[in-house]
Amino acid sequence: METKDGGRLIFQSEVFRTERGPRRPPTGKVVREAAREVPVHAECDVLVVGGGPAGTAAAVAAGRLGARTLLLERHNHLGGLSTGGLVIWIDRMTDWNGNRVIRGFAEEYLDRLPKDAVAGPPPALWGARDAATAAWWAARTAAFHGIVTHSPTCDPEWMKATALAMVLEAGADVLFHAWGAEPVLIDGAVRGAVFESKQGRRAVLAKVVVDATGDGDLYARAGAASDSDTDERDIHHCINTSWMFAHVDMPRFLAWRAEKPSEFSAFLARGKAEIGLFDKAFVSWRDDVALFMGPRLAGYDATQVDDLSEIEIRSHRLMLEHLRIYRRDAPGFETASLMLSAPQIGVRHARRLRGATSVTREMWDGRVHADEIGVSPSLAPKFANVSVPYGALVPERLDGLLAPGRHLACDATSHSFLREIPQCWLTGQAAGVAAALAADAGIEPRAVAPRAIRAALRRQGAHLQADVHAAA
Repeated sequence: METKDGGRLIFQSEVFRTERGPRRPPTGKVVREAAREVPVHAECDVLVVGGGPAGTAAAVAAGRLGARTLLLERHNHLGGLSTGGLVIWIDRMTDWNGNRVIRGFAEEYLDRLPKDAVAGPPPALWGARDAATAAWWAARTAAFHGIVTHSPTCDPEWMKATALAMVLEAGADVLFHAWGAEPVLIDGAVRGAVFESKQGRRAVLAKVVVDATGDGDLYARAGAASDSDTDERDIHHCINTSWMFAHVDMPRFLAWRAEKPSEFSAFLARGKAEIGLFDKAFVSWRDDVALFMGPRLAGYDATQVDDLSEIEIRSHRLMLEHLRIYRRDAPGFETASLMLSAPQIGVRHARRLRGATSVTREMWDGRVHADEIGVSPSLAPKFANVSVPYGALVPERLDGLLAPGRHLACDATSHSFLREIPQCWLTGQAAGVAAALAADAGIEPRAVAPRAIRAALRRQGAHLQADVHAAA
């Protein structure tokens, strides 16, 4: 299946196109707010807005460099979609030869989890191409194109606890239940953010701000340009709320699926005939817990509150319908029970920054950027590893802000993998390092020398391609 730019939709998970409900029409009315002074809650060197994968990595990286760092998070936990969104299947961190290329924060974070909180192939199997081994792990979301990869599934509660421990150990402060609402602009540059909370509207002033909202909320409200085009055939624009079922027997379910594929296909067909939107169960970190990361709903806008509300309603109704059908028809699910619906909605795409550099499909050719801050595995074995440039985190014109995570600068095709959890850890760590260096030097983030960023990243364990180590 060719994309419009000559790439391919490598992961062809099903996209469910549905008729979206009507959005509320504009009323034409306004409510005027009186001008007011907003109390400054705190001042810091680096303010990170959003405690998802990118924001957590940024806060740890900046804190470890000695920057006074404050992390704002609207929920009661860190990890974002990797925890609260139940995206506990962590996508590939090895290349197609089995080499671990996303390292640094990502490696340390996962290595700190208890052994019984992680399920996935051991390092000795990364890159294995034996057909039987690859087939076994493919059913467990850890082999693609016949190659075993480092793609573990993790306990979300241990991920939350470990993320918090790492942030606090790094010396960063955390402010939960604080929704970053507006950038503080001084002379056209971002110098903090206003947040909403139970204490009302308050502000944090900072030398550098890291927008880790995932949707580019701060940089958009500061006037930075962005793109929102998507490939409608790819899942990277879909939205849904994930859930988990307990009291299941996943080994039995997987054996049935592998040994009787015609029965499994008929089961999926019956489900679709009954409820229209019907998805398959994924493994989790435990054999008695099943993960559902769909049905993935297309045609919605993650910046529209009516759309987000409709997706929550549809996803929760679908969860109950899936429970009914799986308990009735799927071996291993006879005693399944509701365990958890994700506290956070699963948004994959809202905005993409227009940056100093943008990662594009043409860059999957093995080129190494002079300002490389990390390396991502490619989508398929025929492509080289992808060099991620620092410029993809830096707005074209806006100063005082960096934008790691799924809203970085890239085209729609490259977004399909740069939005994943490990890539968010990669770009978040780089943003935290660059923000700390900029704050310490009293310069704008765009003025930080790439060689200084890379030197600090290497000290923090990040993987960079050897031939750029001596670059400018």
